[in-house]
Amino acid sequence: MTFTPPPAFTTRPTLTGTFGMTASTHWLATASAQAVLERGGNAFDAVVAGGFVLHVVEPHLNGPGGDLVGIFATAADPAAPVVLMGQGPAPAGASIEHYREQGLDLVPGAGGLAAAVPGAVDAWLTLLRDHGTCELGDVLSAAIGYARDGHPLLAQASATIGRVAPLFREHWPSSAALWLPEGRVPPAGTMVRNPAYADVLESLVAAGRGIRDEGPVGRAARIDAARGEWKSGRVAQAASAFLAVPHRHSDGRDHRGVITASDFARFDAGYEAPVSIPFRGHTIAKAGAWTQGPALLQTLRILEGHAEADPSTEAGAHAVLEALKLALADRDAYYGDGDVPLDVLLSEDYASVRRAQIGQSASHEWRPGRIPGREPFRPPLRTAAAEGASGVGEPTIDRSGQTRGDTCHIDVVDRWGNMIAVTPSGGWLQSSPTIPELGFCLGTRLQMTWLDESSPAALRPGARPRTTLTPTLVLRAGQPIMALGTPGGDQQEQWQVPVLLRMLAGGYSAQEAIDAPSLHTTALVDSFWPRGWDPAGAVVEDRIGEPVIAGLERRGHTVTRAGDWSLGRVSAVGRDAATGVVWAAANPRGMQGYAAGR
Repeated sequence: MTFTPPPAFTTRPTLTGTFGMTASTHWLATASAQAVLERGGNAFDAVVAGGFVLHVVEPHLNGPGGDLVGIFATAADPAAPVVLMGQGPAPAGASIEHYREQGLDLVPGAGGLAAAVPGAVDAWLTLLRDHGTCELGDVLSAAIGYARDGHPLLAQASATIGRVAPLFREHWPSSAALWLPEGRVPPAGTMVRNPAYADVLESLVAAGRGIRDEGPVGRAARIDAARGEWKSGRVAQAASAFLAVPHRHSDGRDHRGVITASDFARFDAGYEAPVSIPFRGHTIAKAGAWTQGPALLQTLRILEGHAEADPSTEAGAHAVLEALKLALADRDAYYGDGDVPLDVLLSEDYASVRRAQIGQSASHEWRPGRIPGREPFRPPLRTAAAEGASGVGEPTIDRSGQTRGDTCHIDVVDRWGNMIAVTPSGGWLQSSPTIPELGFCLGTRLQMTWLDESSPAALRPGARPRTTLTPTLVLRAGQPIMALGTPGGDQQEQWQVPVLLRMLAGGYSAQEAIDAPSLHTTALVDSFWPRGWDPAGAVVEDRIGEPVIAGLERRGHTVTRAGDWSLGRVSAVGRDAATGVVWAAANPRGMQGYAAGR
């Protein structure tokens, strides 16, 4: 592979130092996490602090009623990456039969019927207990402060509230009470407060105050008391009772939710082994096929043996788009919370067969691979449902069903060599009605399931929906060297692939790779309601250049120009184990993400 040289100019430097680094999608989360490092905490203390701040300052992109996926390596065992599993399952009452009885052929994109058991908070607390060093109250202090005292509302959050304001006013009055003060959409920069959520966080800290042991055992017990309060206290009781009242969903009708307090109590976040492949002398580690993570691994497998893979050239951009189509078709045919043949899907033999399917012209077919003894699930290809949708981000709900949300991301590395990337999402303010006593709503991850028993991602009580959340860890010679990720729904893998190609094969620095023009395909089955499919769509940043755009169009791609700076919100941190130098880079798009460190 030969690559276009990196640009001479970057929007900001790749930060370097020896103490610790943080990068995230919001400057306040970055600053809060870095402050924990400065107070002596490790990367896990810091990432939890930043994660709870993201719940407060990016409420249109994630929330405590949502979920997360993380991947990390510890200084004590750097060669053994671990997945942090914060994806809650479908409630016990979430059966295909029940949803069909409601007149549904898809799980709605908004409303309580789409709520999986919230997994983010328990995952953050579990990580803090097992790998952090700080007390819960110290870690939550920044989030509590921003919730109680206020933070400036983002322009994107204000715009989101404006799009769903009619829904709030007419159908979700509890959301209107929180997000439409005095009945008006708060403009960007307004100081917004959420005292109800501040109370929830303080109740988690208070749950452990009676445990006096000052050592590690007492600290762990205090965090477990907070977990117990979350799962069995007022959060579980209030959320399940509130959503049991019929309310408007994205199908335009009112339904009751099915989640119960016992669903909260049964769920435990935890850890899993990752899946990985070798690539250009590195090991790329991802969460398993209950996420879309292995699709990135499949894509890199296909491209490593391809003559062209530079996303800055016509031939390379075409190859990247076509490889992504093949991998994402396999995602929709085979991935789910169950027995997925990753040994085949990630093998070089399989990649060789798929690589040979890339022609000189854009494919307009949905083409999963063939696996002996397996019949690929064939989802409905609803091209009409995709009309008017850009394929950017994760769709939530306004009255037309076209409002889009997104996700958050945070990475931290410390001076000891602990490294973590986490992608939190779900529970957006526009997901379902705000629970008044709690100051937040539940998420809508079940919309990624199918009401079809033959699908590996079918709705099943107790099964996790196949999530789009997918951070990445890169290792070399048994040492973690980079953690990264991005918001973006179905685009999360797609926006990480060009960054990894440019860094690992093209020699770009992290900031050069993040700044470089990106692209993605929309020729996939949308993971979110209303599950559209655009058989030839390619979205590119204009900076990729007229020759590349014209060449893609000649090859049969239906190209959408997305502007110069619009695709991807990748951030990353890394460490050189030999020198101890740490680094961080953040996305300039949207003028929101920042890195910090020293």
